Amino acid sequence: MKLTHLFALSSLLLPVFAAPEPPTEAIEERAKYGADTKYFHEPGGNDELGHYDIRYFSGAPVTYEERGDTLLHLIRSYLTVFREKNVETWIAHGTLLGWWWNGKIMPWDWDLDTQVSASTLTWLGENLNMTFHNYTSVNEDGTSETREFLLDINPNHVERIRGDGQNVIDARWIDVRNGLFIDITGLSETNPSTQPGIWSCKNFHRYRTRDLYPLRETVFEGVPALVPYSFDRILTEEYSARALTKTMHEGHRWMPEQKEWVKQEPIHSKKPPRARAHVPRSVQAEENPKSGLRNLLRVL
Repeated sequence: MKLTHLFALSSLLLPVFAAPEPPTEAIEERAKYGADTKYFHEPGGNDELGHYDIRYFSGAPVTYEERGDTLLHLIRSYLTVFREKNVETWIAHGTLLGWWWNGKIMPWDWDLDTQVSASTLTWLGENLNMTFHNYTSVNEDGTSETREFLLDINPNHVERIRGDGQNVIDARWIDVRNGLFIDITGLSETNPSTQPGIWSCKNFHRYRTRDLYPLRETVFEGVPALVPYSFDRILTEEYSARALTKTMHEGHRWMPEQKEWVKQEPIHSKKPPRARAHVPRSVQAEENPKSGLRNLLRVL
């Protein structure tokens, strides 16, 4: 995929050995959970409040523009630091779908998804848990900005089964300014004797070894990245073929001339919109999609 590098990037790793002291409000909020087994906590369970780490949530969701800017620096910093540390990771789920379309984050996304192997996850827990990372981006006009991120490894990552479902996320890369994050999940062969070569996370996503490896070198949001070898099979199995052709979603339209998803002005209706709880993004299958995967394969 041919993408223009818009930024010159550099990062500095600053290890620490203790978790940040959460604000008083967060301590009181955590106290409500009592003996809750969940490690990562969010201030709410919908799209407005379900994608912030409670320790760094200011009390109000960020704007559409700030969310996009935060996610952009989250993924650039994450991919850059992990590559500098020679830690293998690849983009997954909706983040991978964004890469398929134009090598960018879907503008309606609230967080990002990456994956690592379970052995890599163990190494991260032993060597980089609770480390802060300063990341500086230099813009084309010469201005620069440094942001700070926390790598937090869920201690429950050692259990490779779903359990009570409260700890399916194994680690997070968190922007300490507002609490937005990247979800990091580990993959392992949980049943190597009966299902060799089948890798799974704790949320029941399964992958074949030949679909994951060898990982493909590419570019995502202007920085080097890795994607699974059979990204096409993975995306269609997870989202259906319709996800690769649908040009209207979440109030955005795909503009082929610009190769961008553009936010559409809402159409005002007399009927108030129905409240929706947060659910994973899904799309309906289409028997005869208008185009296929060959469009992407031509540029790889």
